[in-house]
This record gives sequence, structure tokens and C-alpha cells, in this order.
Amino acid sequence: MAQPTNTFDSYDAIGNRESLSDIIYNISPTDFPFMSMCARGKATATYEEWQTDALAAAVTTNAVIDGDEATMDASVATTRVGNYTQIMDKTVTISGTQEAVNKAGRKSEIAYQVAKKGKELKRDMEATLTTNQAQTVGTATEARKMGTLGSWIATNDVLGASGVSPTGDGTDTRTDGTQRALTESLVKSVIQSCWTEGGDPSCIMVGPFNKTVVSGFTGNSTRFDKGEDKKLVAAIDVYESDFGALEIVPNRFSRERDAWVLDKSMWELKYLRPFNQWELSKTGDSEKRQLLVEFTLCSRQEKASGLVADLTTS
Repeated sequence: MAQPTNTFDSYDAIGNRESLSDIIYNISPTDFPFMSMCARGKATATYEEWQTDALAAAVTTNAVIDGDEATMDASVATTRVGNYTQIMDKTVTISGTQEAVNKAGRKSEIAYQVAKKGKELKRDMEATLTTNQAQTVGTATEARKMGTLGSWIATNDVLGASGVSPTGDGTDTRTDGTQRALTESLVKSVIQSCWTEGGDPSCIMVGPFNKTVVSGFTGNSTRFDKGEDKKLVAAIDVYESDFGALEIVPNRFSRERDAWVLDKSMWELKYLRPFNQWELSKTGDSEKRQLLVEFTLCSRQEKASGLVADLTTS
């Protein structure tokens, strides 16, 4: 088939109006599992401190002679730990012309970009909190940093070959070991270890690949498909362990090689300066904004949580 001679088509025309939707599609994830589960508190200094303690081990030899003199038991001091606050920010610069012109999908470019940067800032926070970073005091030329999840959990961690635990006070990082597959027995051993130490873990946080691995755990159950609605349940969202039920939480921002077993009541985010945004000084034909937050991670008691480390990621 061919066009008739002298057909005036859309390729020849001048002035056809564009068709541009007023909807801007963005599927970038903005769920923040670890931040959401943490308690929220207030910091009053750049170095926040707290104390931890533990009871003496139970003994089976506690028997006293009738009428005997009391023997004085030793008292053990509490442990004082802390973490530095970390400043994180995002900035926006929009020209005067861009703010003034008619735009599709948003009325104000400044408002749109500020909202977008706010979500990006929270993504940075989640990714940082779940990584393996040690605290640093900072200087006039080096940013202050907090110790994140990877620098706190030490008592109940299961590592791959050559892996080394951190001290457990946020001051140093874990040494990554040889990667191996996540197994149900590894998870069960960490849950048991947390419970034995006195924790009450309620969450297993994993990356997307290892979420599918957890869904393959068999436990003591058999899976059935519902023939009447043609559905096969192939996912596990709650793991019933010998020491309680744990929610399985996938996290897009945590390291895929880490599977965290968390007692959610033992983690807190302390904010020295909560989320805020303000105008920066005008130096020309543009508008500038800065979004900023300053906060730290408080590990109330690292022995309550655990980690299966050094996992394969595909």
C-alpha cells in the first residue's frame, strides 16, 4: 500500500499540539524497613552515650551453710557505649526561568525537586544504617560518621570462612568472609543464640534474593495448593521458630549478603536535628534549597539481635 499523491500527513504538518501527560511515573522504591522498625528519640550532643548491663551467669552451686558468715559477691560496673551523629543532606538548585515556565506534571519545579530529594535522602539513610560502617569522630576536613548495623552485632553472628566479628561497640567494622548459601539451620542457630542471650527477636531482614531463599525453607510443614482458586502459596512471611514467630522483611537497601535477626525493641534512631529544609543564600538567577538531617543509631543491647553473614547473592 502507498499514500495517494499529495497527501498532507502528520509528518508535513506544522503546529500539531504535543500530548504530554501530567503524570510523572516513578517506581523507585521508598520503603524503609529498618528505619520504620526503630524507635525514635532525641539526641542532645554529637556523641550520644548509653549504658548496657548483664546479670551474672546462673549457677547450680548456690548453697549456704546454716549460720555462716556472708561472703561478699563482686559487683560489676555497667558498660558505657556511644555513637556519633552523622549529618546527611541533599541540595537543589533551580533556575528562575525553569521555575517560571509552564511545566507538565508539576506546578513548581522547586517543590517537586525538594519532595524528590527528601525521598532520596531517606533512601541514603536506610542504605547507610544497614551497611558495615564504623563510627568516626570526624575533623574539620572529615565528615563525622555513626557506627551502623554491621559494626554493632558481634555476639550472635555466624560468619563465613575468614570472617571476623567486630568488637560490638560500633567502633570497628566486620571483616567479610567467604560467601556461602543461606540455610535454615544457620538462621535457627542465630535465633537460638539471641534467645539464649536474653533477646526476643521478632524480625528476619534480608535482601530480595535471600527472601526467595527463606521462602524455600521447609521447617516441619508441607505446602498445599488451593485447587479451587488455582493458587500455590510459595512464600514465607512469618517464620515460626522454637523461640517465637519472626516476621520476614525484605529490604531493597541492605546488603544482600547479610541476613539480620533483629529484636526491634533494641534499636533506636536519635535525632540531633530532625529533617528540615531551608533556602540557601541567593547568588544569582536561581533558587537554592538544602535538606538536612543529623542523627545516630542507638544499639540498646547488641546481644538481643544477630546476623547470618557472608551469604551468596545470586
